[in-house]
Amino acid sequence: MPIAEDPEPRPSEGREPDGNAPSGPDGKDPFADLVLDEEFVRGASVKEQTGRTRMLAAQWRHTPPVDPGGRRSVNDGPAPRKRFARKGRPVDAWGNPRPRRSLEWRTPLFVVLAVALVLAALNIDGLRSWYEKRSGDTASTAPVPTVAPATARPTAPPPPVDPEQPTVDHPWAGSPAEGWPTGVAAFETKEPPAATGVFTAQQVADQVRLVKEYLAAAHLDPKVLAGARPEAALAMLESEVRQEAEKALAKPSAESDPTNWFSRFDARDAVPVGDTYRLQGWISVEGDGQRGVLVHTDFTYVYPLRPGPDAAKRATAPKPSRPPRPSDAPAPTGPGAGAARPVGLLTPVEDVAGDTWTTRTLVRRTDTFRFYDPAKFDVEPGKLYFARYQVDAANSECDVHDGYYHPQFDQFAAAQAPDPNQSGPTEDPYDLTRTPNPNDACGTASRN
Repeated sequence: MPIAEDPEPRPSEGREPDGNAPSGPDGKDPFADLVLDEEFVRGASVKEQTGRTRMLAAQWRHTPPVDPGGRRSVNDGPAPRKRFARKGRPVDAWGNPRPRRSLEWRTPLFVVLAVALVLAALNIDGLRSWYEKRSGDTASTAPVPTVAPATARPTAPPPPVDPEQPTVDHPWAGSPAEGWPTGVAAFETKEPPAATGVFTAQQVADQVRLVKEYLAAAHLDPKVLAGARPEAALAMLESEVRQEAEKALAKPSAESDPTNWFSRFDARDAVPVGDTYRLQGWISVEGDGQRGVLVHTDFTYVYPLRPGPDAAKRATAPKPSRPPRPSDAPAPTGPGAGAARPVGLLTPVEDVAGDTWTTRTLVRRTDTFRFYDPAKFDVEPGKLYFARYQVDAANSECDVHDGYYHPQFDQFAAAQAPDPNQSGPTEDPYDLTRTPNPNDACGTASRN
């Protein structure tokens, strides 16, 4: 308890005979007017420590206290934050941990998220497709597996592919041909040619090479596909077949159509995308029974195409869109004659990029070239003779024989009426196991 100091020195102890306490010089008691109130206690200069304080002070005099690292006092200030350390629980002003907030509303949310993650992991392909459709991005779709060049007729058609709308930037989207060989890389033989008939192995190899060069010049040359005159391919044909092909170029007709020998498109309504095309097929060699050689070829060519400037107008025009050349019209002569090329095709049309919808035309060609025994037949050395040829085109207008293929585009489908000339069955143009349709059959392609 507080101890009040004496206001004045105490007089010597003693007792008076009358029983009064001794006093000072004036005989007055110095403590007579002293009041022990709160103000007196607060004004005391010396205060007595509590018993616990004296006990702890005596104990800590010999054994100083050690900080156990527990609670912090509000006087300690904010605790220093350590890098990568977890944030401690909040405490109140007295250092006691504050109770955590209730998490009842978060628990159902965590459960729903966990279930969604499990379902997404079980169906990751479906999740990817959903995202691509929502974002409009098809570039990240897994590509079709690469297929090696065929060396013989396959036993099954290509597996189905997710249907996608092809564009200029992605012309092979949704097509099994995405994994097919490109260009002349598809012209492979099962094994090196062997000696056949009167021809040595080297001579047979040269004959096969000539066939490959013709196929590339007639069906893979970007200029020819854009409508140019196929001069290189014509130069490889023997004179009789060449004259027939030149006549077809000059006067296209149902009986003599240039597409029997060459792949060509009218750039006014269809423009090839890029200069690389995909194909699949095989080449085989056998004797002809007369000491000669037969070279069999069976290839399906896939051409990606974008609309030309007149594609929309052609979609609404009656078929055929252009009248055939009059039969009595004189055949053109001179260099480049008989090209039957629309105006403007002499200048190549520049390719474009973007999301413009494109389509594909598939042309299957089964040709057999014959190399006669020169000892028995009068032949032109180094020239090609057709033993037979057959053409089956998918996604091209029927009963139009103007020397070009005319594909149909999905963006103009509303304006395109069903083809009244359709008479053939519905078939898969990618199925190389089937037998091609006759040249005069007009069927329906199940996919392109």
